[in-house]
Amino acid sequence: MDPKAQPAAAKSSGVLIGVLCGIGASFGWAAGFVAAKHGVSIGFSPSDLAFHRFYWSGIFLIPFALRGGAIELGGIGWGRGIVLTVLAGPPQALLAYTGFTLVPLGHGTTIQPACAALFGLMLATLVLGERPTMPRMVGGAILIVGLIVFGVESLTTIGSHGIGGDLLFALAGFFWAAFGTLLRIWRVPGMRGTAVVGALSVLICAPLYAVFVGFDGIFRMSLTENLLQIVVQGLLAGALPIYLFTRAVILLGAGRAATFPALVPGFSLVIGFVALGAVPSIAQVIGLAIVLIGFRFVVSR
Repeated sequence: MDPKAQPAAAKSSGVLIGVLCGIGASFGWAAGFVAAKHGVSIGFSPSDLAFHRFYWSGIFLIPFALRGGAIELGGIGWGRGIVLTVLAGPPQALLAYTGFTLVPLGHGTTIQPACAALFGLMLATLVLGERPTMPRMVGGAILIVGLIVFGVESLTTIGSHGIGGDLLFALAGFFWAAFGTLLRIWRVPGMRGTAVVGALSVLICAPLYAVFVGFDGIFRMSLTENLLQIVVQGLLAGALPIYLFTRAVILLGAGRAATFPALVPGFSLVIGFVALGAVPSIAQVIGLAIVLIGFRFVVSR
């Protein structure tokens, strides 16, 4: 093989792997949304789903979180670790899972990622001091229009509790955006932050769940349903997507990798239709299309 062709081939292979990692991360997050909607529809409480989402993967993440020392929690510190756990751990998941008890699948799978992108743009400007480009400002405005479409549908077809569900997803999106912003401010790698969130979810949140909620809801469900949530929430939507997305950032660069979360709403609707028979309304399809256009501008330079 021509030696000059080897770097080009390696680069091409790296791009392909990066794309596959980005798609895999988006698919995992989307599967988590669909599994959560299925879970609440058959009787799991939001707390039960949050337990499955973080406890099982957290057990395996504890050694990684404590690798740099238990006292300093791997160099992050317990104070910062607790803040990150609130923003990206069980409390954030509870917001989303509760939202699914109030609104259809399409609302949560679009509103949360859209608000994460929108609030991420705002925090980057207000907190990190980044100057927003015109395309990103246009993208933010388009995202707001798409979100309004979902809000109007909730108000006209679901009622006030539908607006409440949408607001829960919006707040969950803000939590995720704040989590990403703090990772940048504190210079914490994504996987290390995820490991700390998983570890503290086991060490702090799981005991609170056991004391104040209990395992009756989990034991009431079949083994099959519990295993489904453990695999999808704990693995496919847990630490694995973070790892895959981090690899995509390394191989493709932050700019190109930032486009992959935009795939989550579309993947969620496809998986939801195939697995649950969930058919989005016309308003949801229109809102999703507008949001996807907004994503395209937000991730541009």
